[in-house]
Amino acid sequence: MLYMLAEFSEGGGILNLLRYITVRSGGALLTSLLIGFLLGPPVTACLQRRFPQGNPIRDDGPDHDDKAGTPTMGGILILFSMTVSLMIWARLDNLYVWVIALTGLAFAGLGMIDDLSKLKHKSSRGVPGRLRLLVGLLIGGLVGWAALLLHPAELSGVLTFPFVKDLYLPLGFLFIALAALVVAGSANFVNLTDGLDGLAIVPIMIAGGALGVIAYAVGRIDFANYLGVLYVAGAGELTVITASLIGAGLGFLWYNAPPASIFMGDTGSLGLGGTIGAIAVLIKHEIIYAIIGGLFVVTAISVMIQVFYFRLTGKRFFRMAPLHHHFEKQGWQEPQIVIRFWIIALILALLGLVSLKVR
Repeated sequence: MLYMLAEFSEGGGILNLLRYITVRSGGALLTSLLIGFLLGPPVTACLQRRFPQGNPIRDDGPDHDDKAGTPTMGGILILFSMTVSLMIWARLDNLYVWVIALTGLAFAGLGMIDDLSKLKHKSSRGVPGRLRLLVGLLIGGLVGWAALLLHPAELSGVLTFPFVKDLYLPLGFLFIALAALVVAGSANFVNLTDGLDGLAIVPIMIAGGALGVIAYAVGRIDFANYLGVLYVAGAGELTVITASLIGAGLGFLWYNAPPASIFMGDTGSLGLGGTIGAIAVLIKHEIIYAIIGGLFVVTAISVMIQVFYFRLTGKRFFRMAPLHHHFEKQGWQEPQIVIRFWIIALILALLGLVSLKVR
């Protein structure tokens, strides 16, 4: 919206600053942060009144009776803050922005249905996992289809590789399947990581920030040529989205920090996970995202190993999955696990960014 003011102005003056992605990204971050910070208490109170039983606690998990009654679906606060911020600061004539926004809202809607199902049945089991995965793959496939249409012909359906310059794999329409796996996988992997106070939101912000840096680089032909990466015209605008994500995440973290007064629920974890997965697809950095979001990947792998090993031997490989609960069972305190996972997420994001120059 504000960008249109700069377009209609005759140039010069303070409105001209709105043409710059960096300026609008800063505005988006501050706006979503302020909205999240101010609306946190009323949203929490509203959810507490509407669903007094709070977030269902796993019967087979660590003793978290102190978390009983804590309201969930805090993802509503995050996604609302982001959406309002984007309507103000993003270029609404950029189709990449709309693809990401609609993807995030679609996954958030799926997560909300899951959260409501859990609250209705007072159980930690919501929508069947296979159905949720199927819907996620469908949404991810639509993202891949949109990418095929929006990317120029020389980029459409191409998979890029890190650390190697000018190595591309043309997938054609198979790219839709790849995008579906990346986006749906990201949403579900983030969902698995969201198990302790503040555990998921900071790695989400870190991964989003790293992808925002890449989006800005690939969206500028001079930076893309210098780094030896594909130039994706218009992708720089996704930096505004990642900035709004960071701001909304910080506003939410104020209330989600241990001891949390609200949880993001599947509304937030699926919505944000789908968002950053779709960004990775649109900026042509799917493999790099596996590094940047490595914490989510490792968490998901721990669940896969646990399930496979139990079916094979009837025993558990980890004391409990996902991985953060394994460390809880070993006696680690919750703040120890959360902060150490944050550090790991930061290291992995830095490794992913370093790969931009290692060609």
